[in-house]
Amino acid sequence: MMKKSLLKVVAVLVASGFLQSCASVEWPANKIDSEADLALQVFRQDITGAQQFLDQAAGYLIFPRIIKAGVGIGAETGEGALRIGGRSVDYYRTTGGSFGFQAGAQAKSVLIAFMTRESLAQFRKASGWKVGIDGSIAIIDIGAGKTIDSDNIRDPVIGFIFGSKGLMYNLTLEGSKFSKLHK
Repeated sequence: MMKKSLLKVVAVLVASGFLQSCASVEWPANKIDSEADLALQVFRQDITGAQQFLDQAAGYLIFPRIIKAGVGIGAETGEGALRIGGRSVDYYRTTGGSFGFQAGAQAKSVLIAFMTRESLAQFRKASGWKVGIDGSIAIIDIGAGKTIDSDNIRDPVIGFIFGSKGLMYNLTLEGSKFSKLHK
């Protein structure tokens, strides 16, 4: 029993140390923008109808690389750009944690589209926006070579997780928090 408790404490310390070390390394705005451009290029290449979908969105938040690591307890973080009309208007950091069976590391890209002006305004007004508390995101699970059928999408906020590389694959953003960066 003592070994299990000790292992949990070590896992919490490792995950929190990882999260703090990643959070202390902040990318400059031009680095976020260039990485976001590359992630959007992958999104457009892999998904038919992606550009039309992005054009219909009031705005979108693109995180080119979110890193997640954990053993029992996981932590993830990444920086991204909020784009309106194809231009970056603000920058955000996402952080999150998870508990359960997991071991390893993963890198993924995330795109969150705000399909209405109201959902975009609500996101921008919030000082810290947490998925599941301040708003929900409908995750669209489409693999490479698939098509976005924007006629059937009715949710105000839609998320795509793509480009996943690593040992832990998790199609959820539940519990993720988005905080505005001052750049």
